[in-house]
Amino acid sequence: MASPGAAGSIRLDKLLWYLRFARSRGLAQAMVAAGHIRLDGRRVTRPSAAVHAGATLVLPVGERIEVIRLLALPQRRGPAPEAQACYLKLDAGTPAASS
Repeated sequence: MASPGAAGSIRLDKLLWYLRFARSRGLAQAMVAAGHIRLDGRRVTRPSAAVHAGATLVLPVGERIEVIRLLALPQRRGPAPEAQACYLKLDAGTPAASS
């Protein structure tokens, strides 16, 4: 099996788990299926949706809504600092740069 970054994309549920936004892949799948995630401005309900580097995600984190820009695809579910290096948090005052 090829590494997630080899194909240039990764499944959304796997990405959320790798980046530590979900404690398990099953919880990530449920979060996506419930329609809580937006990928590049559109609501996504398929856990198998492909995500590429440069994508913008809007997702709930506890009581907050986080907007992140994916800088690189993670290769594994590593420690938190490794996961945080793969994305950039955007806030309401930061304009999203168009690619």
